[in-house]
Parts: sequence; C-alpha cells; structure tokens
Amino acid sequence: MLCFLSSRQLMLRIVIYLLLAFIGTPLAYAHSASKSILVLGDSLSAEYGLIRGQGWVSLLEKKLTDTNIVTTVINASISGETTSGGKARLPALVNRLKPDIVIIELGGNDALRGLSLSASEDNFRAMITTAKKANAEVLLIGMKIPPNYGKEYTQRFFSLYSSIAKEQKVRLVPFLLEGIADREDLFQADRIHPIASAHPLILNNVWPQLTPLLTK
Repeated sequence: MLCFLSSRQLMLRIVIYLLLAFIGTPLAYAHSASKSILVLGDSLSAEYGLIRGQGWVSLLEKKLTDTNIVTTVINASISGETTSGGKARLPALVNRLKPDIVIIELGGNDALRGLSLSASEDNFRAMITTAKKANAEVLLIGMKIPPNYGKEYTQRFFSLYSSIAKEQKVRLVPFLLEGIADREDLFQADRIHPIASAHPLILNNVWPQLTPLLTK
C-alpha cells in the first residue's frame, strides 16, 4: 500500500535528516580536511639549547592536537640558517612534502652577519613564490636585531618584513619575540636564544596569525 506524506510531514523529515547529518559531522571537519604545516626557520625554531619538545614548533603541534585540528607539522628548521639557505632548500621540501601552509622564520642570521638587505628581500620573494606555486599559504615571521647594528640598518631590517608581506599579500607575525626580547630572564646565557619557558609566549605570538590559515 502506498503511503503519501503531506508537504508539512515531508518538510519535517527533511529537517530531521539534515540535523542528524550535521550532528554526525566530525568537529575537525570545521577546519576542513587534514592539513600539513612546514616550518622553515633558524635556531629560534630548531630548539637550540632546549630539550626536544620544548620549542614553540613542538608546542604548536601539541596545541593543534589539543584543539582537535587535524594537522601534521614538519619542522625543517636549521640552526644558523639564512634566507639564502632557505631559498635553496624550499623547492625540494615543497615538492616532497606538499605542505598546505609554509611558515617562514628566517632573516635574523642575515642581519647578524651584516648581509645585504636587498638580497634578503629577494630571497623572501623567491621563497614566497615557491610556496605559492606549490599551492601553499604563507605565514611570514618578522624579527628585530639589537640597536648596536646601527639605527638605519636595524629599522630597515625590521620594516622589510611588513613591506614584503604587504607586497606579496601574505600574513605576518610582526615580531616573533614580542614581549620576550626585553626580558633578560627569558634568554639563555648567549642572550640570543630564548629559554624553554619563553616558547609558550612565542607560540602565543604566532597563533593568532596562523589560525585563519588553518580554516581555509
């Protein structure tokens, strides 16, 4: 025997079906499919002087897990790395790993060695172009250097990050060590590398700019 539903009954069943389908959707789906993050940095991201697992990149991986965001984090950071070294390594890394997001934390060693800022700018452009061609989003992380390198050089160095980010239309963390750089108690004996207790603060500086890229 055929059973005919009224238009009201049919609409009610459709609404119930849609609600059940929504409830059954995993939370991680709100952040789209599983993503991968490639961190291309120097000693500040490579856990220099720390026990493994204490650096901000390791803390990022844990935070993503704790917030149910399905993401793989690959830390390709090397102590002493420059923008030139990053530019040389990145093409092979993106070809092999195919990351969704590339975090570039470089430039500090360029400045400490007094390298040409125009060369650093060109290297940043090349890295961002490489990442974009691989369909990856880019997060650029800014740095500052001590004032003893000269007022003009230090100001030009700091401003190049915002200039490149604006030019290339990528997200920017203005200063990785914001809230840390002026506290001697948060640094190792070399006064360059933060101690373990500073790295949660570093992650707090990165997280607000990274989050929008995770939900794309």
